[in-house]
Amino acid sequence: MTQVLGTQPAPDAWIVYVTAVCALGLVALRRLWLPARNAITIAHEGGHGLVALATGRRLESIRLHSDTSGLTVSRGRPTGLGVVLTLAAGYPAAPLLGLGGAALLGTRHVTLLLWIATALLLAMLVMVRNAYGILTVVLTGAAFLLVSRLTGPNVQSAFAYAAVWFLLLGGVRPAFELQAKRRHGGAPDSDADQLSRLTQVPAGVWLFFFHAVAISALIGGGRWLLGI
Repeated sequence: MTQVLGTQPAPDAWIVYVTAVCALGLVALRRLWLPARNAITIAHEGGHGLVALATGRRLESIRLHSDTSGLTVSRGRPTGLGVVLTLAAGYPAAPLLGLGGAALLGTRHVTLLLWIATALLLAMLVMVRNAYGILTVVLTGAAFLLVSRLTGPNVQSAFAYAAVWFLLLGGVRPAFELQAKRRHGGAPDSDADQLSRLTQVPAGVWLFFFHAVAISALIGGGRWLLGI
């Protein structure tokens, strides 16, 4: 427990920069982004599920699909603050998780970050209801667990920094993808559109909110990771 809660040596600067470049490549290159986006979907649906529970809704299931879409089903009042917060939590989830991870790395709690990530994935696994979703969550959680248990400080740091950079950078792209789909008449039941129907606030305003959270988290998290 002391090892988990304690701090680890700061990584060499080149590790921070190389992991940032690798994460940017995963996000920018479509061929790499399509499979890597599953990690962002896990965070997205996990955000819906966590906020549903926090607002007193009954979380029934989470499904993750091979096309990187997902679905979280919760029961409760069809209107009101709880359902609004639940719907609004998806797109900000990945960048906010990245921001939290950057805060932990900024204080050199590398091992603690790896264990928290593993615990969150294990908690999410309980609610996943399809085979592909179970497989992706198990593989992701296993990667965090194995790195935290079997590798040394340098490997742990590189893995943790790469994961956090990917959450921060990858958290920006989905809102732009949604905006492009809506521009061409797609995604009529997106989170932004459902929120618009519930709140009478235009979907474009919700999209702006998603963008603002993601970009702010990237700036703040990036400063922590780079130590500036």
